[in-house]
Amino acid sequence: MSVTDLNVVARALVAPGKGILAADESSPTIKKRFDSISAESTEDSRRSYREMLFTTPDACRHISGVILFDETLRQSTRDGTPFPDYLSSQGMIPGIKVDKGAKALPNFTGEKVTEGLDGLNNRLAEYRDLGAKFAKWRAVIDIGDGIPTDFCILANAHALARYAALCQEAGLVPIVEPEVLMDGDHDIVLCEEVTNTVLSVTFDQLKLHRVNFEGMLLKPNMVISGKKCPVQAGAEEIAEATVRCLTANVPEEVPGIAFLSGGQSDVDATTHLSAMNKLGSHPWELSFSYGRALQASALQSWAGQKENYELGQAAFGLRAKLNGLARTGSYNPSMESATT
Repeated sequence: MSVTDLNVVARALVAPGKGILAADESSPTIKKRFDSISAESTEDSRRSYREMLFTTPDACRHISGVILFDETLRQSTRDGTPFPDYLSSQGMIPGIKVDKGAKALPNFTGEKVTEGLDGLNNRLAEYRDLGAKFAKWRAVIDIGDGIPTDFCILANAHALARYAALCQEAGLVPIVEPEVLMDGDHDIVLCEEVTNTVLSVTFDQLKLHRVNFEGMLLKPNMVISGKKCPVQAGAEEIAEATVRCLTANVPEEVPGIAFLSGGQSDVDATTHLSAMNKLGSHPWELSFSYGRALQASALQSWAGQKENYELGQAAFGLRAKLNGLARTGSYNPSMESATT
């Protein structure tokens, strides 16, 4: 795939009014989600749940693409249509999570590095043949006592850049996801400082690896207070700090930034995205690539019961619509009570 073709896919993923559904939870992670609704996690129940999301009426109006897990990429709808084919037929671009998870970084207590570069070439070729048009790799950076270290940031940025280069070589658009976690007690000032460093080092590495910025997307954290911080920043402060951080580090050639929700509630994630887009025009599209923040209400409404299928779809459809409105800064929390 040429640079032009990569750019076309990247821009389609952050098309106005649309964003990405992250449905790439690993089997252990989705089991935890199913446990929360007392539903058994089996291959078929996972397939059925994801089909519920993908076949939601008019989902393509607000969902541009879907990040799939290896298992899901190989599954089909009840009528036998492979998920990648179904999504493509509905105007939603199929993608794939390709990393092997964050593992302990030797000699660096409390820090992790994402693995999965070994054999990635072959996996990318297979995923492309199965219908994937883009890929995702997540790195996690924690804030705590003495961390993150410069080496942890560099190790993860280097892996992200190698992954991105391999993706583009294989004809897939890479979504580069360096996530500064919000699990600590740090304030928004420290989060901005760390996020600035992480993004700066990441783009330095991307440049060194000759990754074409026009054929990639960034999936960062928002600049936000840690969950345990006694003083939580408001939406306007989060929006201003995040845009300031992105402006300082993200080249204008990057087509779009699709935020992760990172443990925020669905309402908060939508509110903060809308606040950023209210600030005015930006050189890149500011979009979303949410997992829990798009799925939480749908999961609860479905509750693992076939008879709740349409309820789950209604909840997902509303959440997608509200995030679509946040893309233009048009979201208002009063819309949460809407039923259609």
